[in-house]
Amino acid sequence: MPVPTSITGTYLTPLTVYIDAGRLRFFAKAIGQTDPVYTDLEAARAAGHPQLPVPPTFLFGLELEGPDGFSWLTELGVDLGQLLHGEQTFSYRSMAHAGDTLVLQPRIVDVYTKKAGALEFIRKHTAVTRTDGSPVAELVNVLVLRHPGVNG
Repeated sequence: MPVPTSITGTYLTPLTVYIDAGRLRFFAKAIGQTDPVYTDLEAARAAGHPQLPVPPTFLFGLELEGPDGFSWLTELGVDLGQLLHGEQTFSYRSMAHAGDTLVLQPRIVDVYTKKAGALEFIRKHTAVTRTDGSPVAELVNVLVLRHPGVNG
């Protein structure tokens, strides 16, 4: 079932997340980050950070922390078995650190098809700010929905 282009411009439910130092250490280790600035508070402070900084791709995973990170897709009738991760980009405005509380506000900015409808693309932008509204980052995620029955 095609995703209606009328969802373009739709804001999804915002998510507020507290950034814990233990989570940052765990994430840094999980991705193989060896720079001690991401795991050792003294190294972080020596590098000019007040706390452990957020590793570059950490913010992407936060979007999946809501009660059901894919509910907006299932509500649209998307078959998650046909969904692919197409692209992600990050534009940073300021450094986030352990102890920050961040607000993620996702918005659908485009829906389009290729290959005569065999592939459908959903482009989502997520503004990440602190609770005071100061910008942290803009995340862009492109999801690709395959429609196997469509000959493109």
